Amino acid sequence: MNKRITLIAGHYGSGKTNIAVNIAKALKKEYDKVLLADLDIVNPYFRAKDSAGELAAAGIELISSDYANSNVDFPALPSELYRIVDDTDYRAVVDIGGDDRGALALGRFADRTAEENDYDMLMVINERRPLTSDAAGTLEVAREIEAAGHLKFTGIINNTNLGEQTDAQVLLDSVSYAEETAKSLGVPVVMTTVMRPLYDELKGKIPDLFPIDLQKREFF
Repeated sequence: MNKRITLIAGHYGSGKTNIAVNIAKALKKEYDKVLLADLDIVNPYFRAKDSAGELAAAGIELISSDYANSNVDFPALPSELYRIVDDTDYRAVVDIGGDDRGALALGRFADRTAEENDYDMLMVINERRPLTSDAAGTLEVAREIEAAGHLKFTGIINNTNLGEQTDAQVLLDSVSYAEETAKSLGVPVVMTTVMRPLYDELKGKIPDLFPIDLQKREFF
């Protein structure tokens, strides 16, 4: 997480929003100015704005559409989102909408993001989701997102889980899948996420293990 901009993308239900919030909180421990931008114009039901109170308490600025947490699917982005590329004093974490349709909004920032060349674009993957259950299917989703967003992935976040039914073996079994997917994309696995109760059991068994918390939803 040493780049100024961290773009988080993935298949619907991969857990990218939860990961984006956790990464923003981790960055806040190292950097004074951190913002989380919600670029999801596709899914109005689970967005970074669900964690608005928690982010505010942590001192993390949140930028999101006025249509977040509504039943209006309106493809409008606030002009404030251009702070992602305009305000270089901030570390920016960007939660991109699911799949290729969600990544279309990223295209508005792609040229300037590439020009600055201080970003990571990370794909959140979950082996236990139907369309990303193997490396070939995950690679297809990744290429569609890249084409829509006009940027290439630089790394993989292995977020394989079964929700509350996740145990240590689920994560151990996912390591080869994540490595194969990363090899197919030509990028590294930058982290494997784990719920905090399982962290001690898996520490030292999986490289780059990143403990996370599930975010509580807030309704407006």
